[in-house]
Amino acid sequence: MIPRMMSSLFGRRRDGAAAPPSPDPSPSGNAQVLVQQLAQQASLLGRDAAQTRGALEDTQQVVQAQVQAMQALMAQLDGVARAQDTIAAATLTSLQAVERARGAVGQVEREVNGIVQVLHEVSSAAEGIGQIALQTRLVAFNASVEAHRAGAAGLGFGVVADAVKDLATRVETASRAIQGTLLQLNERIDRFARETLQDDAARSGPDASLHRAFAAVETAVRDIDGASQVSRETCAQGSARGAQLAGEMQRAMVGLDEATGCSERFLSMSERLIQDLAHCGCTTADTPYIEAAQAAAAAISRRLEDALAHGDTTLATLFSDQYTPIHGSQPAQLEHPLNALTDRLFPEVQEPVLAQLPGVVFCIAADRSGYISTHNRQYCKPQRDDPAWNAANSRWRRRFDDRTGLASARNEAPFLLQTYRRDMGGGRFLLLKEVSAPIVVQGRHWGGLRLAFRFTD
Repeated sequence: MIPRMMSSLFGRRRDGAAAPPSPDPSPSGNAQVLVQQLAQQASLLGRDAAQTRGALEDTQQVVQAQVQAMQALMAQLDGVARAQDTIAAATLTSLQAVERARGAVGQVEREVNGIVQVLHEVSSAAEGIGQIALQTRLVAFNASVEAHRAGAAGLGFGVVADAVKDLATRVETASRAIQGTLLQLNERIDRFARETLQDDAARSGPDASLHRAFAAVETAVRDIDGASQVSRETCAQGSARGAQLAGEMQRAMVGLDEATGCSERFLSMSERLIQDLAHCGCTTADTPYIEAAQAAAAAISRRLEDALAHGDTTLATLFSDQYTPIHGSQPAQLEHPLNALTDRLFPEVQEPVLAQLPGVVFCIAADRSGYISTHNRQYCKPQRDDPAWNAANSRWRRRFDDRTGLASARNEAPFLLQTYRRDMGGGRFLLLKEVSAPIVVQGRHWGGLRLAFRFTD
């Protein structure tokens, strides 16, 4: 019954054509062939599931990056809008200041006109004083002549007449000085009025118009306000469109999460199927790798127990969770008190497995946190100033706590088969199958032996 169900489930080749009917199991023996065929098709199913899940994860990362970029853009647009509001307030204040300045200039113009009028009045008064002084000087001259005619009797009157004439002369001189000063002051005020306070039609020269300068400032401020208004409208449209796109991206993220969950279940189903076929007692293509992983795990367990027996380490050190970040490493590397011991003991178990079976990519021991103290030698190169190169070539002293890494490290079943994409850095991935077997030290689960190998069609 089960073979028939499996045949109906996997009864078509990858090219879509119908596969040859599976032979009925019989005591003479085609069950082994059937299991191998099912295991092969389950392996291909797992590969497709891993590729699908990886593609969905890549898309999730892209969409997530787009969501973050959109959120940053929205924040920037909000900042621009706030800055534009500040500009609008500043332009309004500037326009008000120009209007106040215009009013002040108008007041100055009125005051200057008043001063000019007063100066004209003063000039008229000074001219009148000069006329009076001239007349007084003539009268004093006539009085002096008459005093000379009177002889001794007019001597005192002559002295007074001379004094009045002298005073009139000084008054006339002062009046002329006042008129000269008033003329100069009037010319200056008149020039100031022409250059700053007259109508535009009466002004000339680049420095001759305060009103023109105010008009230019007002025009520039209004231009700034107009550009700011256009920019505000553009930002508002951009924000509305950005909000719409952000909502669409969020909905896309929800859909991707659902699709990823489906792909995860799809992948888990294929892995359970591969696992069940490997447990059935028949030899499959994965059997040699399972046996190699179990043997290597047992060898690592023995070496750690021997190290405890010889005092090379302690249980506290062996199961310590003290990881110290290595400064400047990228991707991040960590140091652990067990590093020196694993560097000495693990390679003699891990390295031979690489050449033991075809397609083996790595064979490593991980503690329960997914930490790889000692990787295969080809992946234990010192880091460079190139994170992408480091990700592919410097994979030791690192914690791999992804789905596959933690599942392998914490698996306590006799073995665990998984399918996944290995991140090699720089956007490069390698599709792998991985079998893990538990590493047990003095009855305590220390971690897992991870053996990864390439798919074979």
